Amino acid sequence: MKMGIGAIIIGDEILSGRRTDKHFAKAIELLSARGMALDWAQYLGDDRARLTGAFQRSFAGDDVVFGFGGIGVTPDDHTRQAVAAALGVGIALHPDAEREIRARFGEETTPQRLMLGEFPLGSEIIPNPYNRIPGFFLRNHFFFPGFPVMAWPMLEWVLESRLAHLHHAVARGEQAIVVYEAVESALLDLMNRITRDYPQATLFSLPSFGGEGVRRHIELGMRGEPKSVSKAMEEIRAEVTKRGLEWAAR
Repeated sequence: MKMGIGAIIIGDEILSGRRTDKHFAKAIELLSARGMALDWAQYLGDDRARLTGAFQRSFAGDDVVFGFGGIGVTPDDHTRQAVAAALGVGIALHPDAEREIRARFGEETTPQRLMLGEFPLGSEIIPNPYNRIPGFFLRNHFFFPGFPVMAWPMLEWVLESRLAHLHHAVARGEQAIVVYEAVESALLDLMNRITRDYPQATLFSLPSFGGEGVRRHIELGMRGEPKSVSKAMEEIRAEVTKRGLEWAAR
């Protein structure tokens, strides 16, 4: 299985609706600008056992994983401890994190504030340009605070300084058409044939039931290896035309 990119977004406040997640959309945006894409995403609450299990599974694979939230030191923050438990390592104050925290607070540095720099053994820090309280990474996992104002520039730093070799590493193409007054079942044979004949690309079908001046339609397209996408879409357009269906480029 090829290496993928995943996001784990953490916090009871997301699952309960007290806060609206913004990390998912921003991660897609920042990755897309560099020719990268998410392969999966997961939302998890503030449950240490569940987080530990999730990290055990993700560390067992080759995926790059971005974790958002739960790296503070209040009782509802479990990310650092869950990562350590998943890897079977301890937690200690990271010297680079200590330097950043002391530079931020000076004489107001307290043991409680230094706890923000305690990370699983083997970690390196992710600099935080907002307030100098760092995140951390180890292996292929990168962990950020839940606050967008901090997390997003930290994610950009990771993408530019640690994952630049993945920028545009995979050629990606996407094309689609809008087929009007069509139903998916009537096009299923075409979809199955295209999927079989073009394994380097992925077919997608997004139906809309219309309403308020919008006609019923299906957005039918391909994404993946550019040449496969182009050839598959040529066949799709030709077949849709042959069947007498009205369509327009997306």
